[in-house]
Amino acid sequence: MHSITLRFLASHNEGEHLAGKISGGTVLRWVDEAGFACATRWAKGPCMTALVSGARFHHPILVGDLVEVQARLAYTGTSSMGIAVEVFSGSMPTGELRQVLYCATVYVATDANDRPRPVDTWNPETPGDMALAERVRAHVNAVRSV
Repeated sequence: MHSITLRFLASHNEGEHLAGKISGGTVLRWVDEAGFACATRWAKGPCMTALVSGARFHHPILVGDLVEVQARLAYTGTSSMGIAVEVFSGSMPTGELRQVLYCATVYVATDANDRPRPVDTWNPETPGDMALAERVRAHVNAVRSV
């Protein structure tokens, strides 16, 4: 499987929240959980987070909002996987979701000794998948060159 979507209600029990708004740290935890789940399913085993980058918050998430976290495999390396993660939220009564953030992530498949191990190759087939792969690669390469 090359994508995963997590859906849930933002709860006041989700760690820190200020004045009814979920903290950025909690949202980043959700990003890592969705990316990790996507990577682990593709790699069919353990993975480690190597990079979470470019998370820019566009809107707050309120306690009680419906939250959707989408993680999509964008490309694979020998042992790594580049994954795009988007977070959306909105009120339950309207059902309208708006983008909260987008970021690029990289996970590395690991063996029992926490050393990198090979993963199956992902070959984007649709124009949308190809564009996503290019976007995530460009972002990751820009971060690595800094």
